[in-house]
Amino acid sequence: MQVVVYSQVLKKKDIPHVQKLFDALHQHGINAYVFAPYLEQLRGKINFSRDVGSFEGYLDFNVKKFDFAITLGGDGTILAAVTYIRDSGVPIMGINLGRLGFLASNEKSKTEEAVTALVQGKYRISKRTLLTLNCNYPLFDDFPFALNDFTLLKRDTSSMITVHAYVNGAYLNTYWADGIIVSTPTGSTGYSLSCGGPIVFPDSGNFIITPVAPHNLNVRPIVISDDSVITFEIEGRTENFLCTLDSRFETITTQHRLAVAKSDFKIRVVELEKTGFLHTIREKLSWGIDSRNG
Repeated sequence: MQVVVYSQVLKKKDIPHVQKLFDALHQHGINAYVFAPYLEQLRGKINFSRDVGSFEGYLDFNVKKFDFAITLGGDGTILAAVTYIRDSGVPIMGINLGRLGFLASNEKSKTEEAVTALVQGKYRISKRTLLTLNCNYPLFDDFPFALNDFTLLKRDTSSMITVHAYVNGAYLNTYWADGIIVSTPTGSTGYSLSCGGPIVFPDSGNFIITPVAPHNLNVRPIVISDDSVITFEIEGRTENFLCTLDSRFETITTQHRLAVAKSDFKIRVVELEKTGFLHTIREKLSWGIDSRNG
């Protein structure tokens, strides 16, 4: 078995947990390839009992055969890893070194158990929809995709913006707001949730359109089929606005015409036997716990 290990920053407090991961991989005879910039941070701090390789980007996933990608961090680390994994089909298993992780749902205290589960095949694959952005001007280089969400936002502290939205060419609404979010089901527990959007199950086949601080109080988040194409025109008192795909952003103007649709590939996420979407949201949101007298 060959796996890639991806992370962005090695924090001192995480060194014992990272060591446990590599010890478990080596114990099971798993070949590890580490993201090159992260590998440089590990040298001298992590003891490798066998040689590890390195990978630098998307092309490595076409040249080498990887069975899994293991991320160390939070949900943001998984979103960053997706920009390298892309349409390779390599499943992602996230080990949570952060705080509130919906995608990185495997706790760091159970790293050895997670690796053993991979070896024994005790897992499920959850296929997650991405959205793709089309524009009349080039944006986001060669990866205009998002696993969580697409947003249009005002810049800095400027006044609210006006966003005209259309679904399959039919006029939907004009949003006077700080911005607007189009979320996948995976992203429904992210920015959209903090703006009052609903939690949507990963395989529901929907997009969520959520306004950010709308001026009109009768405007609410809506859920539509992910077979829809959503187009936007934007205007405001300033010339520039922000457009984001997950944690990446670009500056746009009123001249940009934007369309969001479902991508033609999916990201595969590893769910261990004792975990899953229901388990994760119950744990992360403390559902089913009576804390009134706590």
